[in-house]
Amino acid sequence: METQSGTLFQQAKDLIPGGVNSPVRACKAVGLDPPFIERAEGCFLVDVDGRRYIDYVCSWGPMILGHAHPAVIRAVERAAEKGTSYGAPTELEVAVADLIVRMVPSIEMVRMVNSGTEAAMSAVRLARGFTDRPKIIKFEGCYHGHADSLLVSAGSGVATLGIPGSPGIPEDIARHTISLPFNDKEAVTAAFDRWGPQIAAVIVEPIPANMGVVLPREGFLPFLREITRTHDALLIFDEVITGFRVGAGGAQELYGILPDLTCLGKIIGGGLPVGAYGGRREIMSRMAPEGNIYQAGTLSGNPLAMAAGLETLKRLQEPSVYDLLEKKGQMLFDGLRDAAKAAGLPVTVNAVGSLGSLFFTEGPVTDFASATAAAGERFTAFYRSMLERGVYLAPSPFEAWFVSLAHDEPEIRRTLGCAQEALRSMA
Repeated sequence: METQSGTLFQQAKDLIPGGVNSPVRACKAVGLDPPFIERAEGCFLVDVDGRRYIDYVCSWGPMILGHAHPAVIRAVERAAEKGTSYGAPTELEVAVADLIVRMVPSIEMVRMVNSGTEAAMSAVRLARGFTDRPKIIKFEGCYHGHADSLLVSAGSGVATLGIPGSPGIPEDIARHTISLPFNDKEAVTAAFDRWGPQIAAVIVEPIPANMGVVLPREGFLPFLREITRTHDALLIFDEVITGFRVGAGGAQELYGILPDLTCLGKIIGGGLPVGAYGGRREIMSRMAPEGNIYQAGTLSGNPLAMAAGLETLKRLQEPSVYDLLEKKGQMLFDGLRDAAKAAGLPVTVNAVGSLGSLFFTEGPVTDFASATAAAGERFTAFYRSMLERGVYLAPSPFEAWFVSLAHDEPEIRRTLGCAQEALRSMA
């Protein structure tokens, strides 16, 4: 049966490469045409054909308050009435910067940008300029955006589409990126033994969420902090997903690790395009115009994004917010484990608070290799069954589930009922 989503997708493919403006949205990994979304509210999406879904993508993380939160919408409307962009400083960006500095333990100064990609790219440039060294270490399956030096062995859409890096990245750039298995201390030690004086930084998702959610082994993050200090390299935490998601101070607060630089995104704009990077004053002061390392952006600190972000961060400071998110996440992810066990299907569920993933394997899933081994036909069958039942998941086994404050017990119980039916049909 022809649908409006199907018609729109065919039109889009004539106008936009692959019919989408970000590759995973095309749903190629699950063999479906994507539903085109018309509107969203709370924890629900509605597509152009009128189908309603419980949403666990949450715009890939930032809708932690839920879609179209009234206070966020009012804040954006008030800002828009004054003009949508000035290309000049505003009081709003000072207020958001102040909240970030107060909430994130390691950040003393912060610079606003327009995306997580831009934040990671800028942090790496700053690390290279500050240390006067060319090389960086990243980890297989960790996605830090699509900047040239960071698209080596990346997760997210690169893994979903099976693209090994990307054409268009010169070898001379790629050779300065050392990609290692996550959670592997020996590989990191060997890399520093070989290239130590050339390594500017280690960049890592402290809780990787772009190969599905993978948890750091006990001691791995403290090890990264110690070895970077020993070799006078910087430690960069990419908290574009985990920042304000797993706690008010992000993963660094959760694990008690202070990186030198932190990348933020998603939540600090309340769903509007935004990113930020920040860290120690000594390092951040090297950025122009105070220092000589250059980065700029016409829309950086855009008043609409800052208004949405300020309202979102204020609400995340309210008492018991993260306790409530923890309970919602625990209900969902424990329920998925129980449903799979009842169906007799081997699964591993990795979760921290309101962030998690379901892998169709007995596990454990601790790195990109084990995450890749768990990706297969069962995920596709599960995705399709859940979508048919009105549950919207990321169309890739390498992405996370996100729970928002708008996901209440009835919606979570309904989701688990759908999961039980889907898993039983697969057994």
